[in-house]
Amino acid sequence: MAEPMSTMFERLDRSSFDGRFAGSLPAGEFDESFARIEALAKILDSAIRIPGTSVVMGVDAVLGLVPVIGDAISGAIASYIIWEARRLGAPRWLIARMAMNTALDTAVGSIPIFGDMFDVAYKSNLKNVALLKRHADKHSARYGRKTIDTAYTVEA
Repeated sequence: MAEPMSTMFERLDRSSFDGRFAGSLPAGEFDESFARIEALAKILDSAIRIPGTSVVMGVDAVLGLVPVIGDAISGAIASYIIWEARRLGAPRWLIARMAMNTALDTAVGSIPIFGDMFDVAYKSNLKNVALLKRHADKHSARYGRKTIDTAYTVEA
């Protein structure tokens, strides 16, 4: 006979990643991983300031100038941030939200001209790092820490 739906959802709810990753990270590894993805996000989204303006762009926008393949490469690099967040124990809903940010950036960024302007304005990688930071700060006991220090904020 078929398993009741409530039991199936309870089983699905228990992620095999919970506790195995975030709870078992050696001391300092969360901070090292977070610093690594934060640095990557800054390089991808805000590494270059256009002289004489307040416009900041990153390698993501520069790669976007190369038709199709540039945005694909940028999306592949940005997916590392998502992979690292999952390794750190981020829940599935947060991973899905981060993936949507990256997918939107990659898809719209591949549109000629408009996509290049969108790449400069939409900072998906910084948004993803801010989402992970907000989640880790809210659930600090799970990650064995108090807060994550960052030098910027991104409005979601």
